[in-house]
Amino acid sequence: MDLLRPYLLPLTHSLPTPLVTLGHTLLGPQCYKILLLDLDISLSSSSRPCLSLALSKTLSLAIITLSSIVKIPQILKLLQSRSARGISFLGYVLETSAYLVTLVYSARRRFPFTAYGETALIAVQDVVVCLLVLVYGGWGGVVVGGFGAVLAAGVYVLQSEGVVGMEVLQWVQAGAGGLGVASKVPQIWTVYREGGTGQLSAFGVFTYLMGSLMRIFTTLQEVDDKLILYGFVAGFLLNAVLAAQMVYYWRSPATARHAGELGEKARGVMEKGESTAVEGNAKGKGKGKAPSTRRRG
Repeated sequence: MDLLRPYLLPLTHSLPTPLVTLGHTLLGPQCYKILLLDLDISLSSSSRPCLSLALSKTLSLAIITLSSIVKIPQILKLLQSRSARGISFLGYVLETSAYLVTLVYSARRRFPFTAYGETALIAVQDVVVCLLVLVYGGWGGVVVGGFGAVLAAGVYVLQSEGVVGMEVLQWVQAGAGGLGVASKVPQIWTVYREGGTGQLSAFGVFTYLMGSLMRIFTTLQEVDDKLILYGFVAGFLLNAVLAAQMVYYWRSPATARHAGELGEKARGVMEKGESTAVEGNAKGKGKGKAPSTRRRG
């Protein structure tokens, strides 16, 4: 770095004003000076905290960027298959509720947006997934519209300081952390019961796993709030279970093609005619129980 410093310093001292403002916002004036103006990355006592902060901000921005598309593959799979097989509606409702509460809580606590930005993006995508599951589950427009209205009303009430005080909101956030953790359990059970992951998105599962791990680090660096931290730790553990199921059931007949979704060569895991009818439809038509596709031992 000492060799490059004479060449880099003129660049870092002549950055455009918008980049300087962004750097001050993300790192703060002191760390901006140490890392950008002085180019001190020597792991000294003064630069070490700034390097940790810079790494945390970089990971946070990466998480927010990924979160903007993390549920898009899941939404596309639902639209293309017109089936919600393998998707736990209860799990998504719990997850959506937890994200919306955490979003309002973090905003009202005035946490840095980099500490919770993905919450807003994922919550919107979760709402879309829930609505699609209801639509392809055969529910009418009244139920679908009512579900959206209930979520909107809940957010409005929580963000109103005159209705829900911060002390009450802290208790709600504690419950939301539990909801976020519990939201993974119905999905894990659904995968086990079906003997495959169905229309569950592999991209979403593995991205969630990496994101929850990175978010543990960024929370330790940026937010002094145990409620948020414990929720991410528990979420990571259950995301790891779901990711393990995704690997275990990868070639199950009850699993939709994930190879193509992740950019690999499709191996025809689910050939035409192999898919099992949705349990509710099978019962409605009086069909017998389909053979179990769960792996043994």
